Amino acid sequence: MWRNSTSGWGLVSILLHWLSALALVGLFVLGWWMTGLDYYDGWYNLAPWWHRSVGMLLLAATLARLAWRLPQPAPALPGPRRERLAAHLGHVALYALMLLVPISGYLISTAEGDGISVFGWFTVPALVSDLPNQASLAGTVHWYGALAMMGLAAGHALAALKHHSRDRHDTLVRMLHPRHARRGGTPPP
Repeated sequence: MWRNSTSGWGLVSILLHWLSALALVGLFVLGWWMTGLDYYDGWYNLAPWWHRSVGMLLLAATLARLAWRLPQPAPALPGPRRERLAAHLGHVALYALMLLVPISGYLISTAEGDGISVFGWFTVPALVSDLPNQASLAGTVHWYGALAMMGLAAGHALAALKHHSRDRHDTLVRMLHPRHARRGGTPPP
């Protein structure tokens, strides 16, 4: 139930998937909203603190997700070859953006040499700082990377809904319930 199988996702993969999805959407909405705050707004300093803290935790979760995913089997993708290829390329692009966006956010936040406090629990040190135009260039990458990630995530969700409702594949169900990770995809007795 915890591990993936060739017929379904395990509980660890399912939880990491949905927690990542929730965090990604939440961070995008928070990031968009906080760019409109003025200096006198009470959230002017608090919103970026939350954004950076959750962003660093999401980066750690993404690295853990990749470390978990690589040695595990992946359920077979249904559908024609070109759809399976598109799904594979989409997943690779999503993972790349899930690394690029928080790393570029890290580079924005550490541009002046300060580390990132993660909810006051620990500080991620500034390993790279004082590069020419670091905050500006990283900010551009962060913004456009986040937009691309939201576009890909929307396409990912629409494809899952299409496979579920039109094609009648169990793609979406496998990401909702670990019982499909058992051999043959049959529920436990």
